[in-house]
This record gives sequence, structure tokens and C-alpha cells, in this order.
Amino acid sequence: MKPRMPVVTALVLAAFSLGGEAMATSRQPAAAATAIGRLGPLTDVVVERLFVSDEVAAAKFGTGKAIDDPAREHHELAEVADRAGALGLDSDRTVRFFRDQIAASKLVQRGLFARWQAHPGEAPTTRPDLAVIRTELDALTTRLLDQLVATEAVRGVPVACRVAVTGAAVSAAVLDRLDGLHREALRAALGSVC
Repeated sequence: MKPRMPVVTALVLAAFSLGGEAMATSRQPAAAATAIGRLGPLTDVVVERLFVSDEVAAAKFGTGKAIDDPAREHHELAEVADRAGALGLDSDRTVRFFRDQIAASKLVQRGLFARWQAHPGEAPTTRPDLAVIRTELDALTTRLLDQLVATEAVRGVPVACRVAVTGAAVSAAVLDRLDGLHREALRAALGSVC
């Protein structure tokens, strides 16, 4: 009997890459939806952070504020490296993971800026307070670090990790009704989990 893993993998990947606008473009996670598997809780927090990226984009859009903020990014990554060491996590691996979070956030922001410039009627009508959003991002950083500690064992086994992260990503994309932009950002955000 031939292994069925390539077929299962192909089906999972096909489900994850289904067309952009076929899924609802809700920006709020479904109530009590949780991604499946051992990396589900980590993936859920990653998705929460991606939704906060929408708020960051709304706070910056039309203000002239740049999407890139190298000073804040440098500070955030340095702090994460310090905290990772204190938690017993590999600092370099943890910084790589958080670099992916920042890159995914910027991907969402750029995508929303482009959408709002092309379709001004979809642009936000209120501007969230960036200071409040950053407090929320800081809390999410703590939760992500906690999840990295909790998932260290599965993330240390490459094949098991890739299977778990794929299942978690597919289920999160469906349960949270991620649009194409947010699915692309989720793939970027989970790039260095394993």
C-alpha cells in the first residue's frame, strides 16, 4: 500500500489556497473558533495579531505615517530576544518568529492601504489610537511567547511541526473566515514556526 501523505498534503494545501474572495472577508474571528491541533492555540494568537494589523492600518492610513517603523521594530525584537532567553527559548529562533509577525503585519497594512486607495469608499471612517493598539500588541507578544514555550516540543520535531502548522493554518483560515490578504499574511506569520 502506498503512503497517502502526499494526497492528504495536497488536499490540505488546496483547501488553504482556495480563491481569495470566495471566503467571507470578516475582520473579526468567529466566536469561540479555535484552530485545530497542537499548534492551534499559537495559530489563534497569530490570527488575533493579524486582525490587530487592520487597526494599525486604519490608524496610519491617510496620516502620512509610514507602515515601516524600524525604531519600534528594533526595540520590539531586542525585547523579545531578552524575554526569550529568560523563558528558556532560543533567542534567535524566537526573533525570527517575531520578524515574521512584523512582516505579516506590514503585508496586511500594505494590502489594506492599496485596497483603500483603489476603493476609497472602503477606507476606514474612524482612526483608532495607535498608542492603545500598541498596548494590545504588547499583550499579544506576551501571549505569543507563552505559546512558543507551550509548543516547544512539537516545534522541535520538523515533520510533526509542519503537519501541525498546516492543519492549524487551514482550520484558522476557515474558522476565522480569512480573506486572501489575511491568508497570505498567515502563511508569512507562520513561516518560521517549525
